[in-house]
Amino acid sequence: MNAQRTILTDLRIWDGDTTLDADTLILNGPAIEAVCSGTALSPAEAGTARSLAGTTALPGLMDAHVHMVLDPNRSSPPAAGETGDPAAMRERAAMMVTAGITTARDLGGGGWLEIELRNAIARGEAPGPRLLCAGQPVTCLQGHCHFWGGEAADVSAAKAVIDRQIAHDVDLIKIMATGGRFTRGSKPLAPQFETRALRAMVDHARVHGLAVAAHCHGTPGIDAAVRAGVHSIEHCSWVGEEGWASDYQEAVVMRMLEQGTWVSPTINAGWRRMLKGATPTISRMRAALVNMRSHGVPLMASTDAGIPGVFHHQLPEALAVFAEVAAMSAEEVLRSATSEAARGLGLERHTGRLRPGFDADVLIVAGDPVTDLTVLTQPVAVWARGRCVREG
Repeated sequence: MNAQRTILTDLRIWDGDTTLDADTLILNGPAIEAVCSGTALSPAEAGTARSLAGTTALPGLMDAHVHMVLDPNRSSPPAAGETGDPAAMRERAAMMVTAGITTARDLGGGGWLEIELRNAIARGEAPGPRLLCAGQPVTCLQGHCHFWGGEAADVSAAKAVIDRQIAHDVDLIKIMATGGRFTRGSKPLAPQFETRALRAMVDHARVHGLAVAAHCHGTPGIDAAVRAGVHSIEHCSWVGEEGWASDYQEAVVMRMLEQGTWVSPTINAGWRRMLKGATPTISRMRAALVNMRSHGVPLMASTDAGIPGVFHHQLPEALAVFAEVAAMSAEEVLRSATSEAARGLGLERHTGRLRPGFDADVLIVAGDPVTDLTVLTQPVAVWARGRCVREG
């Protein structure tokens, strides 16, 4: 676990965008020192280099939507005021980072335990991915995830919820723009706030330098959130009267492009069941994602880890499913979980690429993920900000 100068050679290197001619990666403390050819090593360096022939180095993976406080083995949502299990959260974080997930965005909890975990990981007291945390999501009275304590009856109350998150040192703000399936009595199609109220919340967060992620299933809520200027649309399910992905509207996509809106579609490994059944939902969602991408809407890989049956360490498995659902190439999906995710999360100057000076967030896998995404589930070694968390 101690930071040190580490030389890895005989690698295939995919840098977050493309496969390089280089075959050697030098890590020094928390940062990448060099990406080069092994022929450039001095005799002394070559003598200490670790040969990893047959493997590929790539940036550590990023999951743009998780809930560290939620237990995926549990089918029911938490009760109001119920706190999570810090020990279980640490275990989830350790499983994530050893699976190669070196960054994750936590989009909701009730007691700010995920912020305590974020800080412990940053101090080196616990293994885990770099966490960006939103704290309590803003929701309407008895709205989606109201049990986390972020209910707001009006704009004034919503601003108070946002201020409470700021006092707890969050990295961004989460707003529930529509209902969701996880909360009894909540309807995914129904908007929870009008556009004017959403815009007031976004503006209030922006004054404090915070971006806003908006949970959106129904198309009216997606449209309202985009008009309000949120940074990212979570799920983006295009729910209409005919069900999931039944109300795709290209006019809303055009507004996304105007606003620079990101989409985090939360496609997890469990979607494989729907792929096998070739359901109408899959066909409609694929058409929507293909069309959004054709227009240039940027996507971040995400899983909604923590909801029932969606485990925090399964992003590597989910990426192959994401590729199939969205008709994306392996390289496109890899970018959505590395360099593109870094841009979407505002971390593009620090991570998401294998470049000198960037954080040493590195995943080594057996084989070549550009030709076979399933090799992501076979990590050989992982470094998170220079700390070796998996080796051998």
